[in-house]
Amino acid sequence: MKLKRIVPFAIIIAFLMQSCSPESEYGAASSSTGSNNSHNMGQNCMNCHKPGGGEAPVWKVAGTVYNEAITNTNPNATVNLYTGPNGTGTLKYTISVDAKGNFYTSSTIDFTGGLYPSVTGATSTNSMSTAITTGACNSCHDGSSRSRIWIN
Repeated sequence: MKLKRIVPFAIIIAFLMQSCSPESEYGAASSSTGSNNSHNMGQNCMNCHKPGGGEAPVWKVAGTVYNEAITNTNPNATVNLYTGPNGTGTLKYTISVDAKGNFYTSSTIDFTGGLYPSVTGATSTNSMSTAITTGACNSCHDGSSRSRIWIN
C-alpha cells in the first residue's frame, strides 16, 4: 500500500529535477547545429553564464559568429580549439554554432598552456595566432575593441 503512494511522488520529483536542469532551457549543455535556444547575440555571454550568475548555466566557452560583412550572425560554422596557432597542433575541442550564430559549452575545457581558436564556415576558415586562456570570446570580440568573430 505504501508503494502506491510513493510512486506518484517519485515521478513528480523526477520531473521537477529534469525541468530545473540547464538542459531544459537550452536544449543541451552545448550548442548544436540548428538549435535556436540561445539569445543575446554579440553580448559577452559570461556576464550571466558564470559561477554565481543566477539560474543561467555556466559556460566554459561561448560567443557569436558573424558573416564576413558582420551584418548578420552566421549559423554555418564550427569553432575548433587547437594546441597550436592558426589551426595547428592537436585539435582538443569542437563546438558547433547554433541557428542564431551562438556557440557555447558547459563541458570542461583545459586552457593549460593556452588554446588557439579556429572558426570554419561554409567556404573558409579563420584562425587565431595567439592563445586564449578564457572562453569569454565576446568579451574581446565585441566589435569595438576587437572585430567580431566572422566567417564565410
